Amino acid sequence: MIQLWIGLAIGVVMLAVIVVLVLRERDLRRQLAEYRELLARAAEGRSIHQDNDAERFKRSQYFARIGTWDWEVDTDRLYWSDAIYGMFGFKIGEITPSYALFCSCVHPDDRIRVREGELRCLETGENHDEEYRVVWPDGTIRWLRETGNVVRNDHDAVIKMMGVVRDITEEKASASYLQHLAHYDPLTGLPNRLVLEERLSEALDQARQTNTRVALVFVDLNGFKNINDHYGHAAGDRVLITTATRLKRILRATDTVARIGGDEFVVILQGLAPSLNLQDEARSICQKIFIELSPPISIGNDQRHIGTSLGVAVFPDHAPTMDRLLHIADLAMYEAKRSGNNQYRLGGGQVLSHGRVESLSQEASQIQRH
Repeated sequence: MIQLWIGLAIGVVMLAVIVVLVLRERDLRRQLAEYRELLARAAEGRSIHQDNDAERFKRSQYFARIGTWDWEVDTDRLYWSDAIYGMFGFKIGEITPSYALFCSCVHPDDRIRVREGELRCLETGENHDEEYRVVWPDGTIRWLRETGNVVRNDHDAVIKMMGVVRDITEEKASASYLQHLAHYDPLTGLPNRLVLEERLSEALDQARQTNTRVALVFVDLNGFKNINDHYGHAAGDRVLITTATRLKRILRATDTVARIGGDEFVVILQGLAPSLNLQDEARSICQKIFIELSPPISIGNDQRHIGTSLGVAVFPDHAPTMDRLLHIADLAMYEAKRSGNNQYRLGGGQVLSHGRVESLSQEASQIQRH
């Protein structure tokens, strides 16, 4: 039930952010349309410097952080409206705009793409629309979106480009945040079920090509509900964050640990040798997890040991598909949980001997006592 409310809360936050972005984008599109109308009039030789038009320009630039520019292609002379100076990290009048200065401000990784887009606009007359980063004099990096088109003379020769530019850094940050929420657990920062399934699918494809094994380990915390009930949800969150941190410490670069809800985590270990004894391999993996998770966690004035139950399934030994592998590991974990604290079970109908399971529990308990 707690996870349901957490999921609903996250969903409401994401929906609110999306609504704000949509409304803002709609307003910006309207203002950009006004700019393009005024720029089109300028390109046709009609004045945009009448009082009403000039006031509209200033008002729109102030609220939408949009600036106008034009570039004389023969002389490389560049005009910036006042709003653009700040977008590039300068004070108004601090520098003299030029095309060379503009290029030097664009992030090195974006310069070629921006230059190619502008040349394509000059050669074909197509509208120019590009997003790129700029580096301020103090090293700050901002995202800008630039749109423009060509202006021709009476002989149909291109004499300049004119357009608008606006700062989209906040929009990029909001989009990145939404992307993160969609793929990562907001509490622990671990991948969620969606990313887990993507990475597991990739791991299985790699294993088929290299004739290696993939181990899937379901990790469930024992007594987690009691922690929440006795100490509160803040203490429960601390346990989850600590568990996530400890699990990440035992992983190689190619491995993955994800939180799939509540107190359940899943570990993907890929590239395992097919020649090793399956039970020995499972025991070694689970031993590392038990040992890493065995130290107590500080909760208020108490030191609490959090036990775990592990379920292991191995590809291709236990299942040929991702869904089946996930199901077997899940069943194995619940079988381990029914067997007591700090237990593990190997999937595929194999149950390890009671003595071997006990030995792992004893090793973890010895570490807990120290």
